Amino acid sequence: MSWNEPGGDKKDPWSGRGDQNGPPDLDEAIRSLQEKLGKIFGGGGSGGGDRSPADSGKPMKNIGFIAAGAAVVLWVISGFYIVDEGNHGVETRFGKYIGITQSGLHWHIPAPIEQVNIVNVKQQRFIEVGYRSAGSEQASGSVPKEALMLTKDENYVDVRLAVQYQVKDAKDFIFNIVNPAATLKQVTESAQRGVIGGSTMDFVLTEGRSEIVTQIKKEIQDVMDSYKSGIQITSVNLQDAQPPEQVQNAFADAIKAREDEQRLINEAEAYSNDVVPKARGAAARKLQEAEGYKEQVIAQAEGEASRFTKLYTEYSKAPDITRKRLYIEAMESVFSETNTVMIDVKGGNNMVYLPLDKLMQHKPSGQPQNNPIQSSGESVPAPAPSQAVATEEHSIDRATSRGRDARGRQ
Repeated sequence: MSWNEPGGDKKDPWSGRGDQNGPPDLDEAIRSLQEKLGKIFGGGGSGGGDRSPADSGKPMKNIGFIAAGAAVVLWVISGFYIVDEGNHGVETRFGKYIGITQSGLHWHIPAPIEQVNIVNVKQQRFIEVGYRSAGSEQASGSVPKEALMLTKDENYVDVRLAVQYQVKDAKDFIFNIVNPAATLKQVTESAQRGVIGGSTMDFVLTEGRSEIVTQIKKEIQDVMDSYKSGIQITSVNLQDAQPPEQVQNAFADAIKAREDEQRLINEAEAYSNDVVPKARGAAARKLQEAEGYKEQVIAQAEGEASRFTKLYTEYSKAPDITRKRLYIEAMESVFSETNTVMIDVKGGNNMVYLPLDKLMQHKPSGQPQNNPIQSSGESVPAPAPSQAVATEEHSIDRATSRGRDARGRQ
């Protein structure tokens, strides 16, 4: 039951005294509160009714002093700040630069006299030119206004760049440029269009990517340094470079034709590298064979000439004997290459002919075939193959012995 409900124990919440006849007295409640505060903060007086109006205002003055002191303390405490690792604190006094603080706990005169701007000098920041990533590293959409540009050979290309940078001077980063990111983006677009405009389309899309990126990075850094922006360009990445969407099919066909051309050139070079060494080797082998044949013919000719000279010397000493010896050697050379043997029968006028090539042939049954001996007027049974061979060897021995006897009679 509340203190002012009917039938209840009516007591006022400030003084603790009941009032049975009417509403609580506000003056009495205020005096009671003043007494309690006076006791707490050192105010004297035993009764509220005995105090003067001047004495009743002292506790309010004490509360004001305490509140002012607490505000001053809080203001002084607010001057402490912490600079994390990798950050720099730029202190300003009434907007004027006074110094840079490193990582750690520091104090400055609190605002509005001094202020501190914390700048992260280790953070890798980046901007996108020609596309927007939508929270991922992959390009999600092209921005034609930024991406399309004209090349040296008057062709359009769609170029998308990602520039990474970090703060190298916190003071310059804060005071020299109002919006560093926007400024860097405009400088990047300008440098990009200048480099692309001085290059051909094939160079931009093929082998010139790395060179173009290096040149764009250098120009961006030079311009930002001239502005004293306090920005360090760490990398420039060429996300994509391609012809406009309207001509991509035709450009793909041109690239395919160029690749086919290069492939055929490589195949032709491979075939040339395979055939030319073989041809050179064959030519070298032919030359060596010709040189060998030349040396062989020359050596044989020189040997024949030397043999003829020596033979002529012997012939001049004994012409008849040398002539006979040459005749016998010639006949031996001729008869050694034939199977026909001519036998001179002593004391007769008939020359017996032995066809050894036919005598060496056999019948299918394995029996030798007897062929008659051809003579000038008679036929005799042909000797057996062994006898014919013996007869041939006998004739050769006789010719050899005659040659030896003729040489002995010299």
